[in-house]
Amino acid sequence: MNRTIPLVLAVALFMEQMDSTVIATSLPAIAADIDTNPIALKLALTAYLVSVAIFIPISAWMADRFGAKRVFCTAIGVFVLGSIACATASSLGGFVLARFLQGMGGSMMTPVARLLLVRATPRSNLVSAMAWLTVPALVGPLVGPPVGGFITTFVSWHWIFLINVPIGVAGICAAWLLLPELERGIAGRIDFAGFALSGMAAAGIVFGLSVVSLPALPPVFGFATLALGICSGLLYFRHARRVERPILDLGLFRNPVFRAAISGGSLFRIGAGATPFLLPLMFQLGFGLSPFQSGMLTFAGAFGAIGMKFFASTTLRKGGFRTVLISTAIAGGIFIGVAAAFTAETPAWMIIAVLIVGGFLRSLFFTSANALVFADIGDDKAGQATAIAAVTQQISIALGVALAGGILEGVAMFSGDTLGATAFAIAFVLVGLVTSLAALPFLALPPDAGSTVSGHRSGGVNSRSQVVPAK
Repeated sequence: MNRTIPLVLAVALFMEQMDSTVIATSLPAIAADIDTNPIALKLALTAYLVSVAIFIPISAWMADRFGAKRVFCTAIGVFVLGSIACATASSLGGFVLARFLQGMGGSMMTPVARLLLVRATPRSNLVSAMAWLTVPALVGPLVGPPVGGFITTFVSWHWIFLINVPIGVAGICAAWLLLPELERGIAGRIDFAGFALSGMAAAGIVFGLSVVSLPALPPVFGFATLALGICSGLLYFRHARRVERPILDLGLFRNPVFRAAISGGSLFRIGAGATPFLLPLMFQLGFGLSPFQSGMLTFAGAFGAIGMKFFASTTLRKGGFRTVLISTAIAGGIFIGVAAAFTAETPAWMIIAVLIVGGFLRSLFFTSANALVFADIGDDKAGQATAIAAVTQQISIALGVALAGGILEGVAMFSGDTLGATAFAIAFVLVGLVTSLAALPFLALPPDAGSTVSGHRSGGVNSRSQVVPAK
């Protein structure tokens, strides 16, 4: 397999994924510098998520209209400009707008990168290639907190964003020189009504869940925008059935393999989104660790995620998508629940071992689920598949954080106590159960589902899952 394409894409995605979390540990320093408070500055986190949610649906049309490579390079450029704007912002409003600009670039990077990978990679090599994109998506959020704490403590918070400039410039040059020029899809006229409705739906849901779970505004704003997002989503479902080329083609859900990959992946991401939120809080508030100590512990999961890359292809070839996804969903949920037994006296090596195994399982699940999304989807629908997968990913991660925050607040309110070991234990157990439910959508799949991609043959027979060959 030619590793040039996934490596170039992975470097850019690592930058975007790390940046989305690196800011969290630096909020107090940034707030003091621009004369605001850390709670208000959480609007910057929300602004990024909202921007990503708004513009993801249009990514498939943009790639078909202007070319995937050109859009990917432009997205990196926009992200870099947003990073510079963040570093030079001197007010809350300016910083929020800069993060929104960053989100516009980030919204195109992930789905267009997947589209480039799918269209340029033979289906038989897709699992190995997809593993390179899964690793930065999992490692980035783990690396972000310790890196952000280190840079803020020993250098300056401005460099959290300025460091993206040389990385971004190098990424643009590498992408332009090394990525292939792929045949464009049929873009047609843009579905403006669908873009507006889908954007309001995704942004409303993500913003509402973010405000409810990370209150920077009164919760009533979160519930109101959440209701607006749900209503917009219902209107979009109605709209999509009436137009010939909707901005997001929901007809893909008629494919049982695609439907299982999206629904199962979304359930699993609820747990994956909750865990990075819960672990640092438990380590810092429950165990009294510093942000840097907490970040170094959570970073252990990165080793498991990286290690998975060497086993993904062999594991899927021997077990098949159905077996691997069911097994990793259940085991991944169990290892999230195991964190409920952590105490301040638990040896660090034991915590690290659990996090490494958990990181391995999550990485294997996501690599498998991300590849399964395209197993029965032809190149002409790959852009739509990437956009739908990216939108559901943002919503499910926001759901995970909201679920974790809601459980902690509910336990604290019911017990009349501050956040303690009991609250975190209950949260990890419930989140682990939700994560394990991701196994359910895959139970209905045949054992050889997606075998054109995995290489798995059940009982030596040919796959019943047919796929349009990659161009």
